[in-house]
Amino acid sequence: MNFIEELKWRGLLKESSAGLEEEMDKGPIAGYIGYDPTAASLTIGNMVTIMLLKHLQLHGHRPIVLMGGATGKIGDPSGKDAERKLLSYDLINKNIERFKLQFSKFLDFEGKNAAIIINNEDFYKDMDVFTFLRDIGKNITVNYMMAKDSVKNRINNREQGLSFTEFSYQIIQGYDFEYLYKSESCILQMGGSDQWGNITTGSHFVSKSGGKAYGLTCPLLTKSDGSKFGKSEGGNIWLDAEMTSPFQFYQFWLNKVSDDDISKMFRIFSLKAKEEIEGLLEEHLEANPRTLLQILAEELTIRVHGENACESVKKTTEIVFNKKLKSDFLNSLSPADFDMLKTELHCFHIDSFLLNSGMKLDDLLLNSHESLDSKGKIRNAIKGNALSINAHKKSSHSETIQSSDLIHGAVLFVQNGKKNKFLGLPYSTTEEDEIVLKGFYEVSKQATSESEADQGLLYSMLKSKNLNSGTITNLVKKGYLNQEGDNNILSNKGLIYCRTKYDK
Repeated sequence: MNFIEELKWRGLLKESSAGLEEEMDKGPIAGYIGYDPTAASLTIGNMVTIMLLKHLQLHGHRPIVLMGGATGKIGDPSGKDAERKLLSYDLINKNIERFKLQFSKFLDFEGKNAAIIINNEDFYKDMDVFTFLRDIGKNITVNYMMAKDSVKNRINNREQGLSFTEFSYQIIQGYDFEYLYKSESCILQMGGSDQWGNITTGSHFVSKSGGKAYGLTCPLLTKSDGSKFGKSEGGNIWLDAEMTSPFQFYQFWLNKVSDDDISKMFRIFSLKAKEEIEGLLEEHLEANPRTLLQILAEELTIRVHGENACESVKKTTEIVFNKKLKSDFLNSLSPADFDMLKTELHCFHIDSFLLNSGMKLDDLLLNSHESLDSKGKIRNAIKGNALSINAHKKSSHSETIQSSDLIHGAVLFVQNGKKNKFLGLPYSTTEEDEIVLKGFYEVSKQATSESEADQGLLYSMLKSKNLNSGTITNLVKKGYLNQEGDNNILSNKGLIYCRTKYDK
């Protein structure tokens, strides 16, 4: 298959210029796609157009990634009912650097037809407004621009309208193509189907300069029912691990692709050859579609996040969904595996000082999870054989837990019943923490209740020691203090800590 035939088979071709296939059959060409850095990460939706670049490269052609350092400062009106919020230049530049790191995972930047990244801000940064209007603006008429659907739709919306800033977007994007045609011998611009108008504007600019250029678009990513694909209940599925964790990314492919969409998504996103994909679909689509989803989820997680992250994801999946975990399996997990698990399970904090001395099980677990918000519930869980630590069932609420029980010296794995799984993380109090806790302890000993006067004296003392409210907020988060209305009081853990630490 040639490039065009590949895209047709994979469902990645929507429109293309006449003569493109014949031109590509003559020999390698250069093609580009532009990405405006309007977010801190690319998304699954962007992956569709990235696949165009990837297949272009696999077929021996040269892919160009055009970063919209200039166009990103304006905002593309295509497909938008309202004007985009403008980002600061500094944020745009930061987003570009993040995009570059992500593209390094998808394209080969070395070799005969190595991909390159270009920032279109470099085309305009030394150009004054008069040069722009004389040399670029004269090559396109307002009539031509007004005929674009993206312009007409906004102009016909009396409430929103269209600013001159967004109106000028297609001029800049059009000149991008002319610039790349002249500087990189690039004759092809690709994008999503909503970009066809901007792409044809670019081809118009190239023809005005005496050249011949082509365009190609892929369909927008939709499910079999026509709705958009690529979002979860929490919003976009990002390719950045800090915005969508590798675990969430992996689970998205397992749980959000319907049986009717498996074949489509496999063809679009997998880099496996046609014969292998057809073989997998024939073997598993009817009998066991879940197997196909696991294969696709693993392939994409490795591509986006790496093999190590994918292995951790599979272990995390085993922990989250397996109702009967073995202690050997937990102890085989690496610190990196637990780091990933921390992002997916509820975590509570255990005081390191108390843990070193040994803590009674019910003192340690009180309020560690919503299912264990009283000692009575802890004891009932033990009686029901439902409570375990590090996959070992517990038989007594007075059993002592020590720092030696921590896996890797860093975490306790607690399970209450089949579904409630959470992690205990050791925390060492700071000097500022101890000043605050000691203050609260003194107030609690001197007063029969935490009165507003007592609290006021305490806060005045803390202020005199240059301690801000952030320390108190942290101690509430770590479980040493409870918030009751406008006041804070020592929690059970806070009282145990203070009595052990200060009563001698």
